[in-house]
Amino acid sequence: MKSIRNIAIIAHVDHGKTTLVDKMLLAGQLFGDHENPGELIMDSNDQERERGITILAKNVSIIYKDTKINIIDTPGHADFGGEVERVLNMADGVLLLVDAFEGPMPQTRFVMEKALRLGLNPLVVVNKVDKPNCTPEEVHEMVFDLMYSLDATEEQLNFPTIYGSAKNGWMSTDWRKPTENILPLLDAILEHVPAPKIAEGNTQLLVTSIEFSKYIGRMAIGKLSRGTLKANQPLTLINREGKETKSRARNLYVYEGFGRVEVEEVQPGDICAIFGIEGFEIGDTVAHNENPEALPTIAIDEPTLSMTFTINDSPFFGREGKFVTSRHIKDRLTAELERNLALRVEPTESADTFRVFGRGVMHLSVLIETMRREGYEMQIGQPQVILKEIDGVKMEPVEELTLDLPEEVSGTAINMVTQRKGVMLSMTPKADRVVLEFEIPSRGIIGLRSNMLTATAGEAIMTHRFKEFQPHKGEIPGRLNGSLISMELGKAIPYSINNLQDRGRFFIDAGEEIYEGQVIGENNRAADLVINVTKTKKLTNMRSSGADDKARLVPPRKFSLEEALEYIQADEYVEATPQSIRLRKILLREAERKRGEKILF
Repeated sequence: MKSIRNIAIIAHVDHGKTTLVDKMLLAGQLFGDHENPGELIMDSNDQERERGITILAKNVSIIYKDTKINIIDTPGHADFGGEVERVLNMADGVLLLVDAFEGPMPQTRFVMEKALRLGLNPLVVVNKVDKPNCTPEEVHEMVFDLMYSLDATEEQLNFPTIYGSAKNGWMSTDWRKPTENILPLLDAILEHVPAPKIAEGNTQLLVTSIEFSKYIGRMAIGKLSRGTLKANQPLTLINREGKETKSRARNLYVYEGFGRVEVEEVQPGDICAIFGIEGFEIGDTVAHNENPEALPTIAIDEPTLSMTFTINDSPFFGREGKFVTSRHIKDRLTAELERNLALRVEPTESADTFRVFGRGVMHLSVLIETMRREGYEMQIGQPQVILKEIDGVKMEPVEELTLDLPEEVSGTAINMVTQRKGVMLSMTPKADRVVLEFEIPSRGIIGLRSNMLTATAGEAIMTHRFKEFQPHKGEIPGRLNGSLISMELGKAIPYSINNLQDRGRFFIDAGEEIYEGQVIGENNRAADLVINVTKTKKLTNMRSSGADDKARLVPPRKFSLEEALEYIQADEYVEATPQSIRLRKILLREAERKRGEKILF
C-alpha cells in the first residue's frame, strides 16, 4: 500500500493558485522530456483561461518520494462556493496560498472558515515574494490574525509557512533565500499534512462530486474513508433521507496525473470515481452491502438568483447558431443539471421559456457563455433575486461586500452602496488605499460593478459573498437613464449616428446591422427614445458651407455578457448568439410597447 496525502489548495482569485499547481505537476515529473504542457495546465476550460479564474474543482495526483499526493484545485470565486465546500470533504489538509503584497482577501476567509470547521490543518504558502513593495512577514501576521478571528485551534494556529514565487518556480522556508525548485513545498506537504485517518469498519464513501461523461454517464467521486472497494462489489446507496438502495460498482477509477486509471481495488484514504451506481446525488453515502452505515451528509448552497431563458425570436435568429429551438435549450439545460449542482431549472407557462436559478450573475453567465460557444442561440431576461417567506416575513438574500479602493474615491463608493441599501460595517486604511466592508442585499449588487469601476476610474477591487436571508429592505433605485431604441431594420449609418450623438452613448458601430426594437444606446434622460440611425445623407447638386465636415464618432460602449445581464431593465432581453451579444426590448414594435403600457396603467 502506498502512502497517501490528500490536499486542497485554496486561495483568492489571482493569487497564483493554478500556476503553483502547474509547478507541482512539473516537479512530480508527470510529463515526458518531449512534452511541453504550457501554462495554466489545470484551467483546461477555455473560459477559465480567458477569465483567469478557476471555475471547476479538479483532481490530479503526483508521486513524490513514493507518496501519492492528491491535489484538489478549488475555485476562488464565491459564486462557485458550492464546489469548494464539497471538495474540502475529500482533503486531509489545506494549502492556503496568499499574495505577499495583498495578504488574505475576503473570499479566502470564506473558504478558510469552512476548512477550519472541518478540522483541517493549514500549510501556508506566501506567494509572489518577488513583487516590489511586498511584505511577507506582515502577511504572515495577517494570516495568523485571520485564523485567530476564525476561532482556529492551538494546533491550527501553529501552522508552518513556506515562501516563494510559483511563477519563477521556487519555494523556501526563508523568503530572503531563494532556492532552485519547489521541492521544499512538497517536503512540507509530506511532513505536515497527515495521512488519511482510516476508521475501523466496512465500506464507507461520501459522494462529494459528480463527473459526467457523454460515453458512459455519471460517476460518483469521493474519498474512501474506510473499508475496501473492489470492482463488481455489491454496495448500498444511502440517500439524504436515509433510504437504502442496493447497487453494484461496475468500474473503479483512481486519479493518476491528469487522467483516471481503472483499478480492481481502491485502498482506503484514496480519492476514487465509481461507475455503475444509479440515482445518486451529492451528499449520499456509498456503503457496504451488509450492515450499511451512512456518513453525515453535506449541505449545498441555495441559489440566490434566477433568470429567464427563452428562444431567440429576433429578426436575426438562426443566422449564427446551430441550436435555436426550445427543445435544444431544454435538453442542454437538463444535461447541465447532471454536473452543475447549484443550478435549478423550472418550466414556465410558456413552452419556449425556462426559469434558471443559480448562485450569482457570474455562475449563470459562465453557463450562457458555454452554451454560446457550443452554437446555441437564446435570449435571457433581467436577473431576479429569489425572495423567501419565513414565518410570514418576506426575506431576501444579503451579501457581505468588500471594496478595496483609493482613499480619495471612498466617499463616492460609500454613497453608491448606501443608495442601494448597503450598511457599512468597517473601514480599514491600507497605505494610500482603504478597505470598506458592507452588508448589502443581493439586489443591490446587480449592476453595481460597472458603475463602481466608472466612478473609481477602474481602481476599485470588489468582492462579495452570500451571508444569509434577512427581512426585505425595500425598493432599490434601478438604472436612471432610458434606452435609445432603433426604429428601423437596416445598417447603422455614420451620418445618422453623428447627428444623434448628443442624445446619449451608443452601443453599436457604424455599419453594424440592427433591427427595430434593438437597444442601440443609453439615453441622456430617464425616458426611452426611439431613433432612426439608418437614414442616409440627402444628396443634392448644391454645395453648402460645412457640408464636407467629417463625422467624428465617439467609440461605442461594448458590453461583456455579465455587464449586459446587469445592465438590462425588466422589459429588456440580452440576445446571446455564438458571435453577438445584443440588447433588445421584449416587445420589438413601438406600438406594442405603448399598448402594453396602457394595459399596465
